[in-house]
Formats: sequence, C-alpha cells, structure tokens
Amino acid sequence: MGIMTASSRARPAYSGRRTKAPLPPLLSRERELELTRRWRERCDRGALAEIVAAFDRLVLSNARRYRNYGLPLDDLVQEGHVGLLQAAARFEPERGLRFATYAIWWVRAAIQDFILRNWSVVRAGTTAGQKSLFFNLRRLRAQLDPEAERLSPASRVAVAQRLGVTIADVADMEGRLGGSDHSLNRRLDENGGEEWQDLLTCTRPTPEEEVGDRRQAASRRLWLTQALGDLPPHERMIIDHRRLREEETTLGVLGRKLGVSKERIRQLEERALRKLRQNLQEKIAAQA
Repeated sequence: MGIMTASSRARPAYSGRRTKAPLPPLLSRERELELTRRWRERCDRGALAEIVAAFDRLVLSNARRYRNYGLPLDDLVQEGHVGLLQAAARFEPERGLRFATYAIWWVRAAIQDFILRNWSVVRAGTTAGQKSLFFNLRRLRAQLDPEAERLSPASRVAVAQRLGVTIADVADMEGRLGGSDHSLNRRLDENGGEEWQDLLTCTRPTPEEEVGDRRQAASRRLWLTQALGDLPPHERMIIDHRRLREEETTLGVLGRKLGVSKERIRQLEERALRKLRQNLQEKIAAQA
C-alpha cells in the first residue's frame, strides 16, 4: 500500500517549474469590480485570466505556508488556483469586500483539503475542529512543550480547550502527525526476512474454531427446542411470551389471558425456567 502523492481528481495541466516572471500590477478597486462583474455576468474569460494573474502572488504566498507537509509546492499552488477560481465564481462585488479578502479563505480551504486528502490513506480530519487541530497542532506544541517530543497531559488539555476538540482527538492527531504510512509488505531490514504484516496478530477464530462454534450453537438450539417441548402448554406459552419474543408480554396481560393473578404467572415462569435449566444441564453433562 503506497502513500498518495497527488489528487485523484482531474485538474488542469500545470506548467511545473515557476519562473521569475515580472508580477502583474495590483488591481485597483474599480478595475477589480469591473473584472469580477464581467466574469460573473458575461463569463468573460479574458477578465478571469486577468484576475488569476493579478492574484497569483496571493496563491503563492499561501501555498508556501504549507510547504512542511511533504507535498510538492507546485501541487499546492495548483490547488490554490482551484480555490481562486471558486472564489471568482462566488464573489459578489456589491457586498463591498475586496476580492483578496474573500478569495484568501477559498485558497486556504482548497490547499488544506488537498493536504488532508494526500497526507494519509486514513482520513485525517472531517470536522472543522479536527481540521483546525491538524493544521495548528505543531505550532501549539512548539509553544506549550518546545523541548518535548510529545505533549504533556496538561498541554493536551490546553490544546483541546483552545481548539474545541476532545483530548482523545488531540492524542490521535499527535500520533498521526508523528509518523507516516508504511506498506504492510515493507521488509523489517534491508536483508529481506520478515515483513511488517508478519508481526500483526489475528484475533479472529481459526476455521476449526468457527466450525466448532457453529456446531455447538446448533446443538444448543436443538436442546432448547426439546426442553421447551417437555414443558406443559401453559408454561411453554409463558416462556414464549416472556422470554422469546422481541417485546415481552407483561404479567398482567398473561394473567388475564389465563384467568390467574400476576403473582401466579410469575411463579409459573420461575418454575418453567428451573425446568429448562435442569433439562439443559442434563443434556450438557451427557454430551461431555
């Protein structure tokens, strides 16, 4: 099993190496409003291209913040541009916001989602609190326990309270960030020999144990059916209504049905259970 290093969904081709081309000038508020309206109202691709070029520096600066997560910077930049396109499609100029203020959240969200998808074959976080924990745990650990490899119990409590997650979430995320995925077929040493999967223990029963369990279960069902058949009809009916149905019948209902008191039904139930228990114990002893 390998670690994913690229998103599975199709994305536009990216040029790869970034050259030091002159950056386009920043857009004025008036030009920004004009371009975003042209793209939203008329799907003007030229306007969209100018928006993307003008805010390329925004994408690049945010992508660089996440360089330490083991993914290529170009992939992070490409995902940031996906977020930028999403922002351009949803931006509402009449609200009075600058486009950069709005777009930065979409850019960061796209980059963070890409990192979470590719960090591990196990999903690292699904809720907003877990995502915040994933991207802030290293910084908080450096602040709270700068010299320790792992957070102290008190620091875990502090992180959980600050980010609104449970202490168990903090401990689990700390373990995930402390290691990477490994193939179960990876050798324990360079000279071959055992693989990681050879050290895994299986708690499931063996095929012989499963066959034996099925035979024992079938025997118990047969014994119980025979023991119930040995009971008088009224006791068998009481056991059926009180013990063998999904919704048990109350003592009062059975008493009215048989024309006796609730206490008498309780006595008959206890007597029937004693008979069943004795019958089954005799069958088990004979089987042994």
